[in-house]
Amino acid sequence: MSPLTVLHSCPVWLPQTQTWLYNQVRALPADIENHVACLRSENIDQFPCAHLYGMCRQSRLAYRTEALLRRLGLPLHPYWLTRTARRSHAGLLHSHFGNMGWFNLGVARRLRIPHVVTFYGLDVDLLPQQDARWHARYRELFAEVDAVLCEGPHMASRIIAHGCPPSKARVHHLGVDTGAIPFKPRVRLSGEPLRVLIAGAFREKKGIPCALEALGKLQHEVALEITIVGDAGEEPRSHAEKRRILDVIRRHGLGQVQMLGFQPHTRLLEEAYRHHVFLSPSIHAEDGDSEGGAPVSIIEMAASGMPVVSTTHCDIPEVIADGCSGLLAPERDVPGLVERLAWLAAHPQQWERLASAARQHVDTEYNMAVQATRLAALYRSLASQHG
Repeated sequence: MSPLTVLHSCPVWLPQTQTWLYNQVRALPADIENHVACLRSENIDQFPCAHLYGMCRQSRLAYRTEALLRRLGLPLHPYWLTRTARRSHAGLLHSHFGNMGWFNLGVARRLRIPHVVTFYGLDVDLLPQQDARWHARYRELFAEVDAVLCEGPHMASRIIAHGCPPSKARVHHLGVDTGAIPFKPRVRLSGEPLRVLIAGAFREKKGIPCALEALGKLQHEVALEITIVGDAGEEPRSHAEKRRILDVIRRHGLGQVQMLGFQPHTRLLEEAYRHHVFLSPSIHAEDGDSEGGAPVSIIEMAASGMPVVSTTHCDIPEVIADGCSGLLAPERDVPGLVERLAWLAAHPQQWERLASAARQHVDTEYNMAVQATRLAALYRSLASQHG
């Protein structure tokens, strides 16, 4: 079988918080040749890519051409991506994030190649709520694109509500590298504090203040150690969320909180095995932002053998079955989170049951290699239809 060249288009290759995208690309089988086109790059040492094209790394001639386009008031990105696709002999374009998919429509149309778009979260509801133009843009996208990939059925329902034909909206779970995540059910020794891990960028949808409110109440019943992996990004709303997080810590006197900031993925996994419970109570933010699907960190922590406490937000119930493979509370339900954390602290004999069910589910539905095989089959099917 001849290789199929897929050009992956994304804004940045690659933030530390997007290991899931790296896994999605690198796990594709050998008959798929991956090329990545990004507007800018970072952390290349952590996320190497053999065929990486950055719009900020162009030749002098390319810059002159783009300067001319700028003077004419024409967008630069489609011109550059079209040239990159031709240079790489791309047979299929995969746009990562819905807004990138819309920006890339003309490229796929011009080259007459299949176009796949994956939505991930902020592109589902936040963009249309912030800018009404995205309602029409998404309808245009859905009319032309070949397939729209969604992390779970909740996200698919939202995409369909935005105008995507049900036949194009496909549930495709994000895969994790289960081979690199040993299954080690957690054990809490007598006299040990309950060590709770929280991880995520400081954005309202992560629900970190709710997590800390619950821990602030629980600390009077259970000895705790708390670690937060993550920090504020560049956006003002992220810094506002950090202030809320620090305020909760001060109000409850949570002196046992260790804040590590952003860390490489390897460090996150190291911290995972040092902790007993992963707390990730995602919520719908006031500005419309949401997980869209489910945080990949929940999938990885569940695979590692750590009990997960989360919420019924978006597609999290697709990953964690309440009472079977973890514990879920309603969004923003601080007493509910306290109740579930207290139950875990009082029933350590149930941890292995929850962990085993979670790992089995991840192995079946979120295994990186399995999902990559399924994605490659979709690419091949679309390419043959266009051929």
